[in-house]
Amino acid sequence: MRKFIALAVALVLLSAGVVEWVYAGFAAPGPAAPHGSETVILINSGVGLNGVAQALSAAGVVLKPGLFKIGVRLHGETSELKAGEYAIPSHASMYDIMNILIAGHSIEHKLTVAEGLTSQMAYDLVQADTVLTGNAGPVPREGSLLPETYLFVRGTTRVDILRKMEEAQRDLLDRLWPKRAPNLPFKTKEDAVILASIVEKESAIPQERRHIASVFINRLRLGMKLQSDPTIIYGITKGYPLGRGIRESEIEKPTPYNTYAIAGLPPQPICNPGKDSIEAVLNPDDSKDLYFVADGTGGHVFAATAAEQAKNVAKWRKIEKELKK
Repeated sequence: MRKFIALAVALVLLSAGVVEWVYAGFAAPGPAAPHGSETVILINSGVGLNGVAQALSAAGVVLKPGLFKIGVRLHGETSELKAGEYAIPSHASMYDIMNILIAGHSIEHKLTVAEGLTSQMAYDLVQADTVLTGNAGPVPREGSLLPETYLFVRGTTRVDILRKMEEAQRDLLDRLWPKRAPNLPFKTKEDAVILASIVEKESAIPQERRHIASVFINRLRLGMKLQSDPTIIYGITKGYPLGRGIRESEIEKPTPYNTYAIAGLPPQPICNPGKDSIEAVLNPDDSKDLYFVADGTGGHVFAATAAEQAKNVAKWRKIEKELKK
C-alpha cells in the first residue's frame, strides 16, 4: 500500500513537473525573425491545430510544434485559432502567437482609388492587385464607385472590393441626400453624381469645388450650356488624357458628352467623383457666378458676367504665353 501511494505521489509530481515544463516552454521567448522585426505567415482556413503548428514551424516562428499543440490544448483554445495572414514579432513566445491567432488581427492591405478615376481605371487597379483573389467580373457602371483607400485582408476577392466601393458610394449618397440644399436643378442622386463628376474634373482644389458647383448649378437653372472641357475629353478618350488641346471641330461637334453643344447634363458621369465633389453639388456656394477660368496658380478666378469673364480670360492668355517662354 505504501509503495502504491508513493508511486501515485511520484506520478502526480511528475505530471505537475511536466505541465510546469510545458507552460514554461510555451511562455519562453521564441526564435528571432530571419529578416527584420517580424515574420509574415499565412494560416489557411480548415487546417486544424496540426496544420497551424506545421505552418508555424515551417515559417520558423515555432521550433517545437508538438509543444505548441500541447500548450494550446492546455489553455483550452484549440477551436479559437483563426485563419489569416499574420505578422509574428521576432522572439514571440508560443503563448504570444496563440493569442495573436485567437485575436484574428490579420494583416490589412490597402488599395487606393484616387478621385477622378473612371470605373475602368479603378477596375484595372483591382485586377492588377496581387493580394486580391478571383476575377473582378464586369466593369462597374461609370461613376458608381467612391474613391477612397480601402483596407482588406488576404483572401478578399476582387468582386468583394468593387462591391465595397459601390456600397460606400450608396451609403454616402443616402447620408448626404436628405441634407441637400433646396431647389437644386436636378431631382435624382444619379444626376447629382453626374454633376459631381464634372466638378471633380474641373478642379483639384477641394476648397473651390463648392464655388465651381455653384457656377454649373446657376447655368442649369438659367438653361445655359455647361461648357465643360472635361466632358468633351471624356467623349473622345473615355477619361484618359487627351495629350493635346481640344480642337475647334471637337468643341463644335455635337456628341452626348459635348456640353458646349448639348444642353443640360451628359448621359452619365465622366469619372468617379470623391466625397468633396458630391458634397459640393448638394450644398454649393451661394453665388451668382456663371463663369470661371484658370488663374495660373492651379486655381480659378470666377465671374458673374461675360464682360468680367472676358477680362479674366485675357489675363489667363497672358499667363499662358509667359509659361510657354
